[in-house]
Amino acid sequence: MGAEHRTEERVRAALRVSLGDVTGVTRDVSASGLYFETDGHFTPGQSITLAVDIDTASGKIALWCDGVVLRVDLHGAQRGVAVRIVESNLRAQPAAVAMASGA
Repeated sequence: MGAEHRTEERVRAALRVSLGDVTGVTRDVSASGLYFETDGHFTPGQSITLAVDIDTASGKIALWCDGVVLRVDLHGAQRGVAVRIVESNLRAQPAAVAMASGA
């Protein structure tokens, strides 16, 4: 295996990821990146915008991220996608609602 280049601690978490008409589930997340599994097609170097739905005591919120695909791993019909987060912000509106309304 190659050398680890992470500077942030990773947390294992299964959270819903929305990328327009493609969805996935995170395997782990950190302040600077995430890894999710999906049946969508992505390529290393691709810029993406995604939303991670998070349940809170006050209701669902979404962490919106602009990122760059670092790596794509094939797992049968599923793909594992490693993303470096370039910019992110929290919104009170869940990702599915925001995407449906064009927000």
